[in-house]
Amino acid sequence: MSETRRKLTTIFCADVQDYTRLMGADEEGTLASLKRCREAMGRLIESHGGRVINTWGDGLIADFPSVVEAVRAAVDTQNELAGFNARRPADGRMLFRIGINLGDVIVEGDDIYGDGVNIAARLQASAAAGGIVISSTVYDQVRNKVAVGFEFLGPLMVKNVDEGVPSYAVKIGDARDETPPAERSGPARPQPQPQPAVMAAAISEARPAPRGSRLYGVLAVIAAVLICINLLSWQGIFWARFPVLALAVVAALAWNRDQTLFNRKITSLAIVALGIAGINLFTWTGQFWAMWPILGIAAVMGVRWSMRR
Repeated sequence: MSETRRKLTTIFCADVQDYTRLMGADEEGTLASLKRCREAMGRLIESHGGRVINTWGDGLIADFPSVVEAVRAAVDTQNELAGFNARRPADGRMLFRIGINLGDVIVEGDDIYGDGVNIAARLQASAAAGGIVISSTVYDQVRNKVAVGFEFLGPLMVKNVDEGVPSYAVKIGDARDETPPAERSGPARPQPQPQPAVMAAAISEARPAPRGSRLYGVLAVIAAVLICINLLSWQGIFWARFPVLALAVVAALAWNRDQTLFNRKITSLAIVALGIAGINLFTWTGQFWAMWPILGIAAVMGVRWSMRR
């Protein structure tokens, strides 16, 4: 059996934005591009002292003994891939998202496991296409050692991790100039950036649309149809208010699933409380009975918040 041990390491996680769409449009071309990009990424990772641990589908995971070299490898990767994408049509670009975390992991053979890896994967999922997101543990080590800018993104909620993980977007290429002076890592040091204009274009279109945008559109259409049916068959009762309220709660919960600004469990309780208040108002008989369940929910929220402190 492989020996199991622990170590502190820098985890580098990357995958392709819209990989399923790219494969659906051109399987062979997408696979060839993926192999080419992975070869370039692997070469840069090795040149910075890192090690590719595993690849799966469109994903890649690597680790580095140096936090600074991990960030430099990520910046070099995004700059080189920007040059590759400049020669491709806008809808065929292979844009990688990269997340980097410094954490204690379990090592078993050639693989690594644990919350440190999970956090790196979550950071990667929150990055813009063509962008890099790092944890605060990485930021503390590199903020005065790498000639890039940083933008604080707030706490990132991660499964099985009670407290949010503060995260930062790495500003590369011309995007560095857009970072307010107070948020920059330090005095700017000249460093040549390959394809700066291309990198700026990639970053400007990198931020993906919210994952739930389609769901919100569907829910809005359903709500509009219900209201129209109610009005066209009007008999003095606005019965559509209840299904519309339910759809609003579903939309709020869908938003909460993807947001990273607040604790998701506490926000879910707040959404439920607002839904109960809405039911009370829609069935108003002169008594605000919703205050009791809302008070109970508020107590649960307070307990959860105090435990997180």
